[in-house]
Amino acid sequence: MTESLKGLAAALLAFALFSTHDAIIKELGGSYPVFQIIFFTMLFAFVPMSMMMLADKAVDNFRPRHPWLVLSRAGLAIIAMSCGFYAFTALPLAEVYALLFAMPLLITALSVPLLGETVRAQRWAAVIVGLIGVLIVLRPGVTELTLGHAAALTAAFANSLSTILVRKLGGKERPAVLILYPMILSMMAMSMTLPVFYVPVELLDLGLMAAIGFLSVIAQFLTISAYKAAPAAVVAPLQYSQILWASLFGMLFFSETPDFYVGLGSAVIIASGIFVVWRESRENVSVQTPVLRTANPRFDTGPQPK
Repeated sequence: MTESLKGLAAALLAFALFSTHDAIIKELGGSYPVFQIIFFTMLFAFVPMSMMMLADKAVDNFRPRHPWLVLSRAGLAIIAMSCGFYAFTALPLAEVYALLFAMPLLITALSVPLLGETVRAQRWAAVIVGLIGVLIVLRPGVTELTLGHAAALTAAFANSLSTILVRKLGGKERPAVLILYPMILSMMAMSMTLPVFYVPVELLDLGLMAAIGFLSVIAQFLTISAYKAAPAAVVAPLQYSQILWASLFGMLFFSETPDFYVGLGSAVIIASGIFVVWRESRENVSVQTPVLRTANPRFDTGPQPK
């Protein structure tokens, strides 16, 4: 198997694990507050992640070189995780993915004022078409817009800003700092909610929370391996395979059947996102390539591709 094929296999497996991760969140969301799920998820993910970071001989210390940007990104990660986890508990899985897939479009739009990126007519057209796809999914005025919809869109926007901050740092901050600070601050923030929201955890459910954390770590590193082995323009569109897993898990475990409008809107958003990725991959089109350099355009607390 060539390196590129290994990269594609790693990416497909990573996105399948992310989808499994999200299905478990949805299952637990019926019994536990989102803040509690995040706390235990980060706690179990922190152990293997920190051990891997400490084993990296290239890391001499964990002091951020740009503390305010690192803290801002960590704050955005907390918002994105809280809103994203809640959206998975409140909406059908496929519908959440459709809204989260607006991220590449938001990154493209935000890269103009925040990174000085030049976005020409074709990419702007893709952004506009993709946002029309979001409206198809939401159907304002026809279906009731809930807190879950607002949470999914907030998660997409917060993650987009987080990605822009990483690009703004431009490799000046060490990956270990970008990984561990959001995790530590997430645990600290969520721990403060436990006295108010805590629900006693059954042993099986504690195991599921641990599984979410471990799946996240494994999937993050598989994603990075994929980006190292295969071209980003090939790997990035594979993220959309998650909606197939979401539809399957939704039907098997949650009696969810995506309706016509969610399917149509998803197709429009995905097509627009793939076009943006394709345009960024062409020479002399994008300087920053913010979408292509996003290893995991969802809960951005993991390692970034070099």
